[in-house]
Amino acid sequence: MEKHDSLYKIRHSFAHVLAMAVLDTYPDAKIAIGPAIDTGFYYDIDFGEEKISDEHLKDLQKKMKKIAGRGLEFSGTPVTAEEALAHYKNNPYKTELIQEFAAENKELTFYKTGDDFIDLCAGGHVENTKELPLDAFRLDKVAGAYWRGDEKNKMLTRIYGLAFETKEELDTHLKMIEEAKKRDHRKLGKELGLFTFSELVGPGLPLWTPKGTLLRKAIDDFVWELRAEKGYKQVTIPHITKEDLYKTSGHYDKFADELFKVGSREGKNYFLKPMNCPHHTQIFDAEPRSYKDMPQRYAETTMVYRDEQSGELGGLTRVLSITQDDAHVFCREIQIKEEMNAIWDIVEKFYGAFNFTLGVHLSFHDPEEMDKYLGTPEVWASSEGLIEEIAKERGVDYVVDLGEAALYGPKLDFRATDSLGRTHQVATIQLDRNLPERFDLTCINENGEKERIVMIHAAIAGSLERFSGVMIEHTAGNFPLRFSPTQVAVIPIAEPHNEYAQGVNDALVAAGYRTTMNTSKDGFGKKVRAAKKEKLPYFIVIGDQDIEANKVTLESRDTGESEQLSIEEVLTRFNEEVQ
Repeated sequence: MEKHDSLYKIRHSFAHVLAMAVLDTYPDAKIAIGPAIDTGFYYDIDFGEEKISDEHLKDLQKKMKKIAGRGLEFSGTPVTAEEALAHYKNNPYKTELIQEFAAENKELTFYKTGDDFIDLCAGGHVENTKELPLDAFRLDKVAGAYWRGDEKNKMLTRIYGLAFETKEELDTHLKMIEEAKKRDHRKLGKELGLFTFSELVGPGLPLWTPKGTLLRKAIDDFVWELRAEKGYKQVTIPHITKEDLYKTSGHYDKFADELFKVGSREGKNYFLKPMNCPHHTQIFDAEPRSYKDMPQRYAETTMVYRDEQSGELGGLTRVLSITQDDAHVFCREIQIKEEMNAIWDIVEKFYGAFNFTLGVHLSFHDPEEMDKYLGTPEVWASSEGLIEEIAKERGVDYVVDLGEAALYGPKLDFRATDSLGRTHQVATIQLDRNLPERFDLTCINENGEKERIVMIHAAIAGSLERFSGVMIEHTAGNFPLRFSPTQVAVIPIAEPHNEYAQGVNDALVAAGYRTTMNTSKDGFGKKVRAAKKEKLPYFIVIGDQDIEANKVTLESRDTGESEQLSIEEVLTRFNEEVQ
C-alpha cells in the first residue's frame, strides 16, 4: 500500500481525524504516531492518568464523524526543525522524532487539517474530510504499545481503527473477523485438547498434549518425507553453545540482547541457541570435503529460544521456544540453482497439501543501511541477482522487499493466503555467502584447490508452533486425514456390537491409523456427537446390518455422507486420501 494509493490516503486521513477527536475530548493527551496499516489505521497516544478502554470508542467514533462532516481540508507545509520543536515543546514523542529526522537531514512537514489541528507527517491524505467514507470505517479496539516497540519505554495506548473504500468491504471484513474469532487457534486448541499454557512454566512456553504432539509430529513427518526425497540427512545439535560460536558468526553483535544467557559453575558463558546455522557449519567443517562430497544437506527439527518482549507474546504465533524444521545445504556455486529449486519444490508441495495459496517475496538488503548486514555490496548484489533470476525462471509473480534480508544474505520468503484471505509469513529460503566466509568453509575442487562453498538456509513449516496455529485457523480445526491427531472413531451402536467393532479397530491400527473406540454405555446419538465435536475426519458405525454384511458404515466429516464398505475398501479410501 503506497502513499499515493486512494485507500492509503483514506486510512491515513482517518488517523489524523482520530487524533483530532482524542485531543478534543482529552486536551492533555499527547499524540505519538498514527500510520495507515493493512486493515485501517491506529494512533499511539499518551493519555496520562486517563484510563481508556473499548467502551470509550463509540463516543470517539461519533466525534470523528462529526469532525469529518465539517469538510476540513488537508494541507502540507515544510517546516524547519526549530519550528517543529517549538510547536511540540510539550510533546516528548514528536520531539524525539523531529530530532532524529533532523539528524538524518530528512525533510520535515506539518499537515494541517482545517484551521486548528497540525500533525508532523510526510503526507498521503485525501484533499477534504468530506471525501472520507464515513460508513466504511469504525474504531476497532484499544491495546497497549510500548513507545517505538521498546519495552524500556513508556506504555502508550494504541487505538485501532478499520477503514475501507466502501461499506461492503467493511462488512465483509467484519464478517471475516467474526469467523476468525470462531477459528482462533487459542480457542480451538483448548477445545480440541492440543496444547496448554501454565503460569508456573511461563508465558510464551506452550505445553503440548498427546493429541497436540501427534499433530506436530504429523506435520514434521511430512516435511521430513519431502526432504528425504531430495537427499537430506538428519543431524542433531545441543541446545546451548559457547558465546564464541555466535561471535564468529556475527549473531552476537546483532542479537546479544535477544539471547538467553546460561552461566556454568566454572563461570563460563553459554547461550540457549536462537538459531541452528552456526552449529551446522561445525558439522560440515568437522572433516575435509571434496567436490565429490558436495552438496551436503543437513536437516533437523529442534527448538531454539529467543528472548521476546512479554507484551508481544501470544498463543502459538509468538513464543519463546520455537521449534524449527531447519535445514542447511552446503554446496558449490554451480549447485546453487539446483538446490534452491529443489527446496522451492518442497515448499510448493507442502503448502499445496493444505490448500494454501503462496505469494513470493524477494527479501533484499537496503543498500543505504549496509552496516546492518554482513559482507560486501558486491556479494549482496551477486546473491540477490541470482535469487531474482531463479524467480524469473520459475515464471512466478514476486514482490521485492528492500530491508527485509537476513543478517547474512537475501531470502526467498513465501506468504500463504489462508481460507479467510489473510496472509502469513511461512517458508523461507536464504542464500548465504557470508557465514562460509566467516567460518572459512571450503571444499577441494577438481584441481586440488580449496574452493569457498555457499550455504543455503531453508525452513519449510518454519516454526511448528506458528504453522500449527495458522493451520488450525485455516482449517477451523478440521484437519486433513493425514494430520488429524485422531483420524477415525469406531462407534458400536450397542454392547452386542463391541466385539466386531474391536476387530475393525484392530485392523485400522494395524494399518497405521490413529483411532478411538467408544464402547461406553452412552446412547448412540451422544457417541456420534462426541466424535463430531472432536472434528474427526471419519467415524465408523457398527450395527446389526454391518455385522451381517461383514462391512462397516463409514461417515465423512467433510461430505456428511455415509456408505457401507468393507474394511478393505475403507483402508483403500484412507490410503488414497493420505497420498
